[in-house]
Amino acid sequence: MHCRSCALVTSSGHLTGGGRGKEIDQAECVIRMNDAPTARGYGVDVGHRTSLRVIAHSSMQRVLRSRHELLNSSQDTVFIFWGPSSYMRRDGKGLVYNNLRLMNQVLPKLKVYIISWQKMLQFDELFKRETGKDRRISNSWLSTGWFTMTIALELCDRINVYGMVPPDFCRESQHHSVPYHYYEPTGPDECAMYISHERGRRGSHHRFITEKRVFANWARTFNIHFYQPDWSPPPLPRNSTATTAFPRSQKT
Repeated sequence: MHCRSCALVTSSGHLTGGGRGKEIDQAECVIRMNDAPTARGYGVDVGHRTSLRVIAHSSMQRVLRSRHELLNSSQDTVFIFWGPSSYMRRDGKGLVYNNLRLMNQVLPKLKVYIISWQKMLQFDELFKRETGKDRRISNSWLSTGWFTMTIALELCDRINVYGMVPPDFCRESQHHSVPYHYYEPTGPDECAMYISHERGRRGSHHRFITEKRVFANWARTFNIHFYQPDWSPPPLPRNSTATTAFPRSQKT
């Protein structure tokens, strides 16, 4: 799979009211995450097309509950599921893997893939090289956004990201408050979610803000652009160069 242009659509409340749907649908490939919907009137802001959907193990049941909207009408969409190795094991004890096999029997034309444990280790190692942090030692999980952006870098010549804020957005005293998910308007506040996860030390957390710092750095090297809100990473100080651990060979 290769795309000259990709629209990577987040699930952020920042997308609401932006009217970017037509612009998103003009991309060669449209990438979405988890169970983020395009029907029910959301299409005007988030578009209608989906080429690739990256789904976390924790969103599996929500996707199955919305199967008529997300699966039955998505014969051309590629689905990639990720999860801990214990959920993906193939000896009959992998909960997510078992569900995916059942899904494949019910909808045999569906294009369903899982991220292998070897690839999961590569994602972990990339995070460690980019941040200097071992996500397992820090008791955190990589987010679906991390997997999606990294996969997009392998697939897309240009990536237009919709709904992702800059890494310091939540530090601004006058930042705009929006729901974490555009399709859950009464759900948790996005910045509250980001900050609580970033600071969390007990239980499993995502390092959303740390990941966004990496994405901003990648945008200095690769063809990544941010919209709704529209922003670009600030230039590095003079005599500095952007460095990334992401293998350039995958971009040639």
